[in-house]
Amino acid sequence: MNTNHSELAVITKSKDLCSYVMTITQRSPKQVRFTFVSRMQNLSLDVIEYLYRANDTFITKGDTAAWRQRLEFQHKAMTSLKLLSYFSLLALENKCIIQKQFEQISRQSVECMNLLGGWINSDKRRLQS
Repeated sequence: MNTNHSELAVITKSKDLCSYVMTITQRSPKQVRFTFVSRMQNLSLDVIEYLYRANDTFITKGDTAAWRQRLEFQHKAMTSLKLLSYFSLLALENKCIIQKQFEQISRQSVECMNLLGGWINSDKRRLQS
């Protein structure tokens, strides 16, 4: 678990989610390794990438282009989290992961989505003030 206190909570939690996905998919059956497993791994990595890109987009009150760019990265991260949740359900249905692993991915994904939603709302309030 990452304990970097200066990092956004959503990034820390997303790293934890990615680490979990990577760990549980290491022993997945070969026949699903290049479908569900690679998609789940790539989506979890995408979430972290988009969050870093959003966080590294410097925004100021009058720079609407930067605000839009940050929001686009945030939305891409949110979509990747939703897709990860869906692919983990498919992986469960195809016996690639077990119920307990699916539930853990779901819990962590929802937590990341809630934190990300809070960040988006915080940015909207800052833009409107």
